[in-house]
Amino acid sequence: MKIKVTRKHFFLLLSLLLQSCQAATIPKGLQVKVVQVVSGQTLEVVGTQSALMSRVRLIGIDAPDLQQQPWGQAAKARLETIIADKPVMLEFDVLDKDSFGRQLAYVWQDGVLVNELLVAEGYVLMLPRSPNNKYDQRLERAQEWARLMGRLIWNPEKPMRLTPAEFRRQYR
Repeated sequence: MKIKVTRKHFFLLLSLLLQSCQAATIPKGLQVKVVQVVSGQTLEVVGTQSALMSRVRLIGIDAPDLQQQPWGQAAKARLETIIADKPVMLEFDVLDKDSFGRQLAYVWQDGVLVNELLVAEGYVLMLPRSPNNKYDQRLERAQEWARLMGRLIWNPEKPMRLTPAEFRRQYR
């Protein structure tokens, strides 16, 4: 199988390479233990200092609905695998809660931005939500990479036909 590299692909790969050479971002935030992965974008966590449980929605992503098969369950399972009983760091942005009362955060584990990893692997879509846009550029590049590589929801053989928002509107 021959892979044709277009000018657009070349510059995207070059920008990803240059970005990976930049100094690593060291997040500052709150260390928590994940109690449960609710979906591909929502966690239940407890703080290391208290037993108070709260729900956290990952900023900048939109995971397929759990009923949106097979992508919803796959996104949840992948997030469970990434988290795998290790503590995570929550990094907050401008708005700290959504309309459902969930905390909004970027989730880091072992120096990896989990939000970005899920996008790059094709499990979730990048969803910019102003004013929480600290990592929008990283998430956008990750989505472009996943799309060009045909990862999971971008697979040309079996693409996800409806965005999570469209699916929820149509089936709820």
